[in-house]
Amino acid sequence: MEDQNKICQSCGMPLKADPNKGGTNADHSMSETYCSFCYKDGKFLDEGITLEGKVEKNVQIAMTKMNMPENEARQMAMNIIPNLQRWK
Repeated sequence: MEDQNKICQSCGMPLKADPNKGGTNADHSMSETYCSFCYKDGKFLDEGITLEGKVEKNVQIAMTKMNMPENEARQMAMNIIPNLQRWK
């Protein structure tokens, strides 16, 4: 996958949109898999969240930060998140 098309494999955010350009691994190197909102120092910041919880969290973010209608936000989240590496 080309760099500009990489998305966080936990939440689906394009890594190029991450202000930190990605999360950090346990050795403090940059993660090429997860964003800084999901992953820091080799750990998920929302450890223990369920797939359903992550979908709901993303729906709320899409509605508030992107002004997306709830049905559209939910459809987008359900199309993306279950297919990401973290949730398989």
